Amino acid sequence: MEKKAIVVGAGLVGSLWSIFLAQRGYKVDIYERRSDMRKEGFVGGRSINLAMSTRGWKALEKAGIAEEIKADAIAMDGRMMHAVNGETTFQPYGKEGQAIYSVSRGGLNLALINIADKHPLVNFHFDHKVSKVDKKSGSLQVTSEGITSTADASLIFGTDGAFSSVRASLQRTPRFDYQQDYLDHGYKELEIPAGPNGSFLIEKNALHIWPRGHFMLIALPNSSGSFTCTLFLPFEGPQSFEQLKTNDAIQTFFETYFADALALIPDLVKDFHENPTSTLVTIRCNPWVYKDKICLLGDSSHAIVPFYGQGMNSGFEDCTVLDEMLSEFDEDWTKTLSAFNETRIPDANAIADLALRNFIEMRDLVGDEDFLLRKKIAAWLHDKYPDRFIPLYSQVTFTHIPYSKALAEGRRQDQLFEKILAIENIHQDWKTEKVIQVFEAWEKEN
Repeated sequence: MEKKAIVVGAGLVGSLWSIFLAQRGYKVDIYERRSDMRKEGFVGGRSINLAMSTRGWKALEKAGIAEEIKADAIAMDGRMMHAVNGETTFQPYGKEGQAIYSVSRGGLNLALINIADKHPLVNFHFDHKVSKVDKKSGSLQVTSEGITSTADASLIFGTDGAFSSVRASLQRTPRFDYQQDYLDHGYKELEIPAGPNGSFLIEKNALHIWPRGHFMLIALPNSSGSFTCTLFLPFEGPQSFEQLKTNDAIQTFFETYFADALALIPDLVKDFHENPTSTLVTIRCNPWVYKDKICLLGDSSHAIVPFYGQGMNSGFEDCTVLDEMLSEFDEDWTKTLSAFNETRIPDANAIADLALRNFIEMRDLVGDEDFLLRKKIAAWLHDKYPDRFIPLYSQVTFTHIPYSKALAEGRRQDQLFEKILAIENIHQDWKTEKVIQVFEAWEKEN
């Protein structure tokens, strides 16, 4: 019997998951409401560069495409902090050799579509909008060029983003829980162009942050030598998007808060007016599955804000976990989807909480004296006891520890550092026996 599956959405997760399915012998039809970006070209102006880390690379390795993607990725070894006066300080992300990788969202999506399309079992249907999902029969109503048709398969995967049509069909199921929360902040994409001969005008191997309390600017490198910048700013208030309507207001705002960046963004005013101001939303739902027929993956089931760099990574990890469970349960979809739903939702909720927590860290705390000391002590403890203490950021970014366990451990580490930072004269002398004693006592308690 022919194995068939439908994937709704040809974004990052949908394109990757179609590769996993095809490798298992499934004939995969992918329906995407947008036009084929290979013909239309990727439209920038509202994206945030991706930060590929360990969880994302594992999924690409399982799909056999990691090396192809890594060719255009740029290692970022840490954060480069930009003070208001233009001074910079570097904060490593982990141990020497550990890095996250800047990847173009559009470039990665194009690469995944091309790789998937080479597989004889994968068939893309662009400009096809899913208007209805029949849960019981496992069929879709699809409209293209004004003509509506029906598509069916024994399996349907919703990978169609935060405002998923597949999830919308599940939301009409009794006892379906759904929650969406918008931040008071929005974001706008800007660009630092490449210098002469494609040179990088600021440090290439770093994620640049201009933290300013309730708002911030970030910049991630591109292989072309440019940097994709993102301004995160409240929609309303004294410093907000509502205040930046005129050329003079935009110019004055950047001169005041981001003077060193302003000198690098020649098209600031043009980009500011032309690129949209986008929203930031967290979406949670339960369940992600309907019987053994429908499953949500990626943003359609757990959209998160971008401040831990784990949106794509967590979506790719969905693919890894689901594929591993298929092997564990001998491709019994009833058992697989039930187990996936039970174990993956707590982890998705945890990374949503962690991303919101990291937003405060990035904009408010990266210049805080206690926060910086905590980072130094955490790195020291990790070097001293690599198997006994792993900083929260490293757990999330450089390991496969489930997000829910990392979050729980992070909360325990908060208790540890509350005690360490209370030690007398800790800022003057922190590599001490007293710190070790507090750590060992905390370790016994936990």
